[in-house]
This record gives sequence, C-alpha cells and structure tokens, in this order.
Amino acid sequence: MDSVIVEEKKFHAVCIPAPAQGHINPMLKVAKLLHHRGFHITFVNTEFIYKRILKSRGPDSVKGLPDFQFETIPDGLPPSDIDANQDVPALFQSTSTTCLVPFRKLLSKLNTTADIPPVSCIVSDGIMSFTLEAAEVIGVPEVLFWPTSACSFLGCMHYPHLMERGLTPLKDSSYLINGYLDTPIDWIPGMKDIRLRDITSFVRTTDPNDIMLNFIKDEAVRAKKAAAVILNTFDALEHNALKALSVMLPRVYSIGPLQLLLNQIQDDGSKSIGFMNLWREEPECLNWLNLKEPGSVLYVNFGSVTVITPQQLVEFAWGLANSEQNFLWIIRPGLVEGDSAVLPSEFVTRTKERGILASWCPQEEVLNHPAVGCFLTHSGWNSTLESICGGVPVLCWPFFADQLTICRYSCVHWGIGDEINNDVKREDVEVNVREMMVGERGKVMKMKAMEWKKRAEEAIAPGGSSNVHFDEMVNQVLLATRN
Repeated sequence: MDSVIVEEKKFHAVCIPAPAQGHINPMLKVAKLLHHRGFHITFVNTEFIYKRILKSRGPDSVKGLPDFQFETIPDGLPPSDIDANQDVPALFQSTSTTCLVPFRKLLSKLNTTADIPPVSCIVSDGIMSFTLEAAEVIGVPEVLFWPTSACSFLGCMHYPHLMERGLTPLKDSSYLINGYLDTPIDWIPGMKDIRLRDITSFVRTTDPNDIMLNFIKDEAVRAKKAAAVILNTFDALEHNALKALSVMLPRVYSIGPLQLLLNQIQDDGSKSIGFMNLWREEPECLNWLNLKEPGSVLYVNFGSVTVITPQQLVEFAWGLANSEQNFLWIIRPGLVEGDSAVLPSEFVTRTKERGILASWCPQEEVLNHPAVGCFLTHSGWNSTLESICGGVPVLCWPFFADQLTICRYSCVHWGIGDEINNDVKREDVEVNVREMMVGERGKVMKMKAMEWKKRAEEAIAPGGSSNVHFDEMVNQVLLATRN
C-alpha cells in the first residue's frame, strides 16, 4: 500500500463505529490505516462503550496519540449495568433518533479546537447513518463502512423488495417452523442458492413495525447517499456480490481483510493503541496452545452477542467431551442465560487434560496458531474472515443477524465449513467435531481454507485488489476536496 503522507495541513477523519464489539475493532483498523496515510484521527465511541473499554483494558487503551484522539457521545439510553450487553433493538432505535445532535456538537467542537486540523471527512459505520446529515451540514465527504460480508449486505439492500413481495413480515409464527423459510430467493443479482432462512435474520418477524426489520431496511437504503461504501472483504471471495452492489451504489470498495492490510504497514505509533475489547483477554491460553500438536485443537467461541440456554451449554459440553478432541472454549460473561454458566462437574473432570476454558482471548493470534485445527463459531463476519486468514475451517452454529448468510456461504459457496443444527444435540456436536478434526471431510475443508488464505494474502499485497481499492478510496473520496 502506497504511503502517501498528507503534508502541509493534515486532513482530519472522524471515525465512528456502531456501539458493538464486532463493529468497534474493524473501524479501529480502518482508522489506523488512515492514520498511517497521514490523517489526523478522531475516534468516537458512545459513553457506555468507552466506560466498558476503560474497565476491561485500562486508561492506556484510550490514551491515543497527539494526532489520534478519542471522543464520546451519549447513546440516548438510560444508565444500565456496565457489565451487560445493551438491548440491540433499543440501542439502535436510540442511536438513530438521538445521536445526531451530540455528534454535530462534537464536530463543531473539533472544528473550533486549536492545534488540530478541521474535520475533512467522516468514516461512519453503515448502521450509524445519521452521520450523513452531519457531514452534509459541514460540507465534507462521508464513507460508510459496513463491517459485514458483501453477501450479507447485499441481502440487506433487498429488504424493501422482500417486503414488497410479501416475503416478510411473516403471516404468523407458524411460518418459522412450517418450511416457509426454505423458500428459494433466486431473484437477487449476485446471490445464488439462497433461501429466505439465509437472509439476515431480521426478516423473521410477524410485526410490520418491527424495529430491526425497518431499521436495517432504512440504513441499507441510506447507503446510497454516501460518497462511498467500504467493505471488509476481498474480490476473489465475494466477486458476484460486490459486482451487484457496485450497480446499486455510487462507489463500493472492498478493502479486506483489514487485519492483513494493517499487518503489512510499518508501525507509526497507532499499533500501540491495541484493540478495544469489552472483556479482558486471557492470553495465557496461547501458552497452553504452544504445548499442543499442530492442528489438534478445536477453538470454540460464539462471539460477543450470542446468548445460549443452560441446556445448549450442556449439549455442547458433552459433545466436546465425547468427541475426545482437544479444545479451547471461550465462555464470556453473559454467554449463558441466567446468572452464570454452570458446566457439569463430570465434564470438567473428564476433559481437564485436553480442554481449557477462558472468558475472552486474542482471537486473531489464536486462529493463526498452528495448534488450531478447526473453529466452532457463530459465523460472525470478523470471526469468519479471521478464520480464513488463518487457513482454519469452520463448524458453524449461527445465532442471528448476518451470521445466517455467512454460514450459508461458508458451507455452500466457499467450501470451508459445515453447519450444526440450531436445535443442538450432543451427538451432532460429537460427530461434526470429530469429522472436522480428524475426518476426511475436515481435511478437504482445511485445504480449501488454506486456498482462501492465500487469495486473501494476494488481495492485500502490493498491486492486489484490496490494496489498490484502499488507495482509490483515499484518493478518490477522502482527499477529493484537495484534489
């Protein structure tokens, strides 16, 4: 990636992620890449998220640099338990209706603060599109960053058509179990072998006024008003979806995998900022992995939002125990309904020699560790892309939102995974884990994952598609006022 440093008076990018773990760190990577290109950065979290980061990571995580600073705005919700995830529908209904005014006030403050350049562009999460109005008021370009897969975003872009065709909202709750969700969706350009059940899950409602159904529809449609849309993916992986999106939107740039793009640049100080995780990492698990044979460990992590029942926890536990495979299992606070995650004492005794539990971990390092042979995942996009970058096949158990689309593509289109039935049973977990870890099918998927890893590395190399697209996005959009 060309290091074209912005000389004279720096350009100033304001980066604002959605207030959720899976959105914050991808935006932070974008911000670091822009900082490397010479931009002054202001990174904006909600006050709630800022407090969570301070508690889990300490004040050094938001100390910043002279030209990389952190600010906050309120999310509009009443105070809540700092250790708990916020209610998703309530949170995004609030941000979309209350955050514009404090965000505009922040921009005004930044534009009148001595010793920092005026704001010259905004990079906003795709589901924080209230920022478009603020960008228009101060006359700067805005890029929307959708930190999901291109195929998931393409499905969201067709929410209005799904509603017009009467496919959603569902007529009644029986449509969730009567086979209706298997309805083929064969009319979306750029998507094939897709069923209604594979579309981002907010279509599974019977309420025409459902908050998330209408929120996602409106946010996706509003993407057309941005100067450009950027996606954390690469052309070879999602060529057809990206091509279809390019017809619908003014400019679309695939600039991923962001972690690989960031890894290739020289440290300009911003790498010291680290990640903004909402839970304290337990890097000790890496020492445990160092003691294991290559490809011998199943990594299990259902992400930052998934909530499972105590019974599902038990089924997964006995499935892992009966598979007789080594495992690293992340059980974060709030993963299990109720006060705490209680595992059977017999499970702990039986697996103490080949299993380790942690509340959170440095996932990118884990997935790049040679001991990890498969990833049992919720199919979040960050997790899936990090798995591809590590050349690790996936065993999918999607929970909600875009995870359903990503699971379908992982299993059917990219050939890197299998799916565990939503109604999880220990027998299924045992069989699937053993097949992925030591079976022939797992070997085939490992080879495919390694192929995608190579193509991801090609995309971010000098002259690669994502490397070129990032430069184009900077020069054609963010620096457009100078040019």
